[in-house]
Amino acid sequence: MATLTVRGLDEETRTRLRIRAAEHGRSMEAEVRAMLHAQLYPSTSAGGLGSRIHARFAGIASEGLRPPARDEAPRPAEFDE
Repeated sequence: MATLTVRGLDEETRTRLRIRAAEHGRSMEAEVRAMLHAQLYPSTSAGGLGSRIHARFAGIASEGLRPPARDEAPRPAEFDE
């Protein structure tokens, strides 16, 4: 493992880093490692589940996927009392 020293860090940046680390329940050192990892290895996720489903089926013709036309209006639900 390599060691990295950051010199000349202003007090406000150090304070913000300390607060951010505390919010995530990590030490400042662990927070910096997490921040560097997030920036250098960005997530390759293509968005949420809906976006992934849309991307998977985007090439399929949509004509066959439409629901059949209704001849009558929908009826309200009936509940037994």
